[in-house]
Amino acid sequence: MLPWIELGRAKVPGGGEFRLMQRGTEFNIFAGTIGLMSSRQSGSEEAMARIAVERIGGRPKARLLIGGLGMGFTLRAALAAFGRDAEIVVAELVPEIAGAWARGPLAALHGGGLDDPRVTLRVGDVGAVMTGDAQRFDAILLDVDNGPEGLSRPGNDALYSHKGVARAKAALRPGGMLAVWSVAPDDTFTRRLEQSGMQVDVLKARAHGGKGARHVIWVGKRG
Repeated sequence: MLPWIELGRAKVPGGGEFRLMQRGTEFNIFAGTIGLMSSRQSGSEEAMARIAVERIGGRPKARLLIGGLGMGFTLRAALAAFGRDAEIVVAELVPEIAGAWARGPLAALHGGGLDDPRVTLRVGDVGAVMTGDAQRFDAILLDVDNGPEGLSRPGNDALYSHKGVARAKAALRPGGMLAVWSVAPDDTFTRRLEQSGMQVDVLKARAHGGKGARHVIWVGKRG
């Protein structure tokens, strides 16, 4: 088996470190020894964008917030699914992911998505974008951890708390949707979403097309 080769390291604001690794044609971003994302598993990330277009794609000038650029899979799928009048704001906390890695070793995966005129890149905390943005969103897609806990950095716990869920709901336009990606189910988080007053669906999506692990996508709709 080919060995992993380290291509770069990045400090995570607020604590922690990411490593960009390559093995043959596969790329992986690790948080410590835990793999956060792999270029071989993009199915469930792309499913988030498909769910969004199914639920709010008919709105004129749909406005999306993607929390976590990663390897660009959700962004690419959203750009392919939404019309030319859509606006997509991408919030990425780690500057290297949004800059040197996206423009360097991972450029082919991103496919020029960051250069699309519909895209606005915000390098910073997605929670701050939700709080400070003047216009609200039709959809918020969160994929910044392996589930509803602060794996990437401890400060991300706030995103999944009662206050964090309420903040996300407040950032949605009426009828808008919040989607949260997870590697595994979490009944406590499901209840937390329901307690916010949103209509909640817990969906499953395969990690790699129709194969691989079944990841979880929570979808909450603001009434």
